[in-house]
Amino acid sequence: MSFGKNRYLFIKPGLRIPVSEIIWNFNPSGGPGGQHANKSNTRVEAELVVSQLTEIDDQIKKLLIKKFGESLRVVEDSTRSQNRNRKKALERMEKILIDALQVQKKRKPTRPTYSSNERRLKVKKHQSKLKADRKPPDFN
Repeated sequence: MSFGKNRYLFIKPGLRIPVSEIIWNFNPSGGPGGQHANKSNTRVEAELVVSQLTEIDDQIKKLLIKKFGESLRVVEDSTRSQNRNRKKALERMEKILIDALQVQKKRKPTRPTYSSNERRLKVKKHQSKLKADRKPPDFN
């Protein structure tokens, strides 16, 4: 994976985002690693400002802004290499965007089956009988 001008995040057919539109920040990652961890900027922050995307139409921008707000930020510091962390951050961002643009199927409402209704009424009758048995007897 190269990070040049020709690299894109492919979200779905006909929809791609140039990697050049991602804002990168690099910091030292925490945790063990001694001198290497203290002086190497291996922690990666990738930020995608949704409103400034050039190759996406306004309808998709509105949907993304509704889901993520003004920007989408991914932080990765799982490896000791900045390059590997950049790749992982891009993969995560790509997956997040793909999942966000999936169309949710509308649920088709169904009615309870006859047997489930029978079961519900049987339990209801049983509970009613238990509660009725708790009452003191009526001697009138």
